[in-house]
Formats: sequence, structure tokens, C-alpha cells
Amino acid sequence: MANIKNKLYPIITLVAALLLWQVIVDVKNVPAYIIPSPTSIVKTLISDFKVIMDNTKVTIYESIVGFGISIILSFVLAVLMDSFKIVRKSLYPILVISQTIPTIAIAPLFIIWFGFGPMPKIIVVIITCFFPIVISLIDGFEKVDRDYINLFRTMKASRLQTFYHLKLPYAMVNLFSGLKIAATYMVMASVIGEWLGGDSGIGVYMVRAKSAYALDKVFAAIIVIVLISIIIIYIIDFISKRLIHWK
Repeated sequence: MANIKNKLYPIITLVAALLLWQVIVDVKNVPAYIIPSPTSIVKTLISDFKVIMDNTKVTIYESIVGFGISIILSFVLAVLMDSFKIVRKSLYPILVISQTIPTIAIAPLFIIWFGFGPMPKIIVVIITCFFPIVISLIDGFEKVDRDYINLFRTMKASRLQTFYHLKLPYAMVNLFSGLKIAATYMVMASVIGEWLGGDSGIGVYMVRAKSAYALDKVFAAIIVIVLISIIIIYIIDFISKRLIHWK
């Protein structure tokens, strides 16, 4: 019962905010090119549904491919950095510095180098999602109890056995925490790449709608982006509960 009540609070707050938004727009007669009402956004979402979905499929493809590649790269690099201290000392500062570079500043370079297709957007997603995943994994490997490691050594377990039976399961909680953080960014990263250049995608749809001052379409696209991100996070949370049920 308490859990249901906790979920009701944000829902009630959101509904109240939408009602207030609707009332202000109607009472003040705010033009749609400044801020559309929630009802006009819903109508646009319904009338433009096919066009939005066609563009959304492109964004989802770019996001999932980039996210998948970032997971693989993060896992490989985290294992190398955990196994070889010189790799960690050499790459860790570079990883931190790389996150200070604004994505929106380097995304145009990828468009120049790789064209207007999905590749530049996939690279932007990889760069955005890579850091939280690899850092979470490294942190998980480091938090393994030293007594457990010593126990495995007394049992003459190999490094591979120690990694597979101890370090990897121990780091799973951190891994999924990193995946959830990265998942909140991955669609946004793809959209940013589409803003800067492309011929399809929900980001391209938003840019065209903004240029036409069709803000109802912009808000409709934002709703779609938010829903996709929430669904992906829930999927990751569902998988994590099945894989690390002992926690």
C-alpha cells in the first residue's frame, strides 16, 4: 500500500501541473507558437503519429546500436584496467578528461568525417554512454572483498576463475547502475547528433518543427523521447532484478 501511495504522488503532481498549464494557456490566450497547450500537443501526437514513429525508429536504431557497442567496449576496457594496473594508470585520467569535452562541440566533426547517415549519431551515443558504464564496472571490481579474493587464492583458483565466479557477479550491481545512468543519456545523445545534421530521426523532426514554429510538434517529440527512455530504463531494471536476484 505504501509503495502504491509513493507512486501516486508524482502522478498527481504531474496531472496538476498539466491542468495548470492548460488553464494558463486558455485563460491568457497564449499563442501556440510561444507555448502550446497539453491538449494541442496530444492532438498533434495523434495526427502526426506515423511521421513521428518513422523518425523514432531511426533514433531507436542509432541509440541501441551505440549503446550495445559502448557496453562491449566498456566491459573490455574495464577488465583490462582491472587486470593491468599500468593500463588503468595510463587510461583513467584520459577517460576523465574526455568527459570535459562538450558533445555538441565534437558532434559536427563526426558529421564531416562520416557523413549524414547513422554512423555519426552512433559514435555520439558511444562516447556519451561509455564513461558511466566503464567507471561503474571498474568501481565494482575494486569493491570486491579482499577476504573473498584471498579465499579463492587459497583454493588455487586461476585469475579467470576468480574473475568469472567472484569479481563479475560482485560487480553486476555496479554494472546495472552504470547502464541505467547511460540509458538516460543514450536517446538524448542520438537526438543531439541528429540536431546537428541528418536526414531522418526524431531530432531532425524536432529541428524542422522548430524552424516552422510548430512547437506542438516539438513537445510531441519530447514526449516520445521521454517515453522511450523510461521504457529502456525499466527494461534494464527488469533484467537486473532477474540476474542479480540475490541482492
